[in-house]
Amino acid sequence: TPMVNLVKAMPADKFNFAPSAAIFVPSQKTEYTGVRTFGALVIHVAQANYGLGGRIGGLKPDVDPASLAKLTDKDQIVAALEASFAFVHKSIATLTPANAFESVRGPQTRASMAAFVAVHTSDEYGQMVEYLRMNGMVPPASQKK
Repeated sequence: TPMVNLVKAMPADKFNFAPSAAIFVPSQKTEYTGVRTFGALVIHVAQANYGLGGRIGGLKPDVDPASLAKLTDKDQIVAALEASFAFVHKSIATLTPANAFESVRGPQTRASMAAFVAVHTSDEYGQMVEYLRMNGMVPPASQKK
């Protein structure tokens, strides 16, 4: 996926990178307290994929999504992201015309949660693109061939 390729492109020593006021012009007054590191952003996507996938398909993940927060190694984080995408794809594959619009959480249906997977992934991907660019890198999908 484009996100996995982007995550793999970030050097391992940059997984602890997070934007801070120090990298912007002094006149820009923005609060950066609590901004996720690149690695934490990737883990957030993996955890969301497991949470949403579980609601969409009623499947139980093979991993405790909360335990992913302890990961620090790039290879482990990449593997967790890839596994979470496999899980959420498997969950989305359980959708049928008969169950797609069943409520799984109040007004949310299986279909609306599947759509949210795409929206959420796109939103987080955009943030990751900026993290790469702040580190002087061109994201793989933007590189001229």
